Amino acid sequence: MIARRRPFDTGRAAYLTLNGAILLFLLAPLAVVAVFALNPLPYISFPPVGVTTRWFEKFFTSSDFMTALWLSLRVAVMVLVLSTVIGGMCALALVRGNLPGARVLTACFMSPLMLPAILTGLALFQLFLLSGVGRPVWGLVAGHTLVAVPYVLRTTLAVLHNFDRRIEEAAASLGATPRRVFFEVTLPIIRPGVIAGGIFAFIVSFDQFPISLFLVLPKGETLPVVLFNYMKFDLDGAIAAASMVSILLALSVVLLLERVIGLKAYVKL
Repeated sequence: MIARRRPFDTGRAAYLTLNGAILLFLLAPLAVVAVFALNPLPYISFPPVGVTTRWFEKFFTSSDFMTALWLSLRVAVMVLVLSTVIGGMCALALVRGNLPGARVLTACFMSPLMLPAILTGLALFQLFLLSGVGRPVWGLVAGHTLVAVPYVLRTTLAVLHNFDRRIEEAAASLGATPRRVFFEVTLPIIRPGVIAGGIFAFIVSFDQFPISLFLVLPKGETLPVVLFNYMKFDLDGAIAAASMVSILLALSVVLLLERVIGLKAYVKL
């Protein structure tokens, strides 16, 4: 018996071709950066003339780069904690608190994403300057938290809107206290949204440039600002090496997301 060939699906072929082209467009710059980081020449050339790790060595042995890297990591960790707590609490209050004008409040919390980050940085700089605060590290953390909270808020709201409150009622009817219901029932269910938003907050803070540009001090700059200043006077493979480190860090965070909650759970948000 001769098997019939499936008819050619033009729509599916066009869909796969379009998605492949978009994926190639998004990944092509990463390939260029990787080639530049491993190329012995101090400028971009293709095809590469060899492979070297000299630019990574220059990055990791530079005190300026390392100081900026650790500052960016510390700030990002603090932003992760603050944005997770603030965003999660705000999401619970907006969904469960029966607050008047909840939609307006949600729009206000999401508004930092609607404004150019450079305007937010300039406004914070003027606010701190006029109040006599200066540019402390906590001000940098506050600025990053301002633009990171919406990510946690959005992912947590997505989980809470699909939350079946009958589970909490069942736990309460079995004698669980409100505190126990929250920590043993509510929090585990909304955890995927909170963790996903927190990881996005970490990445947004680590790569934040416009706000950091206004709020950092000389000799106390984050990695994006140091790279920006470095490119004013030199443009070699160290820039690409630093970019690869940032990319690998973001990839590690995504793998952590897969390890903790699974990417399938995140796709449902």
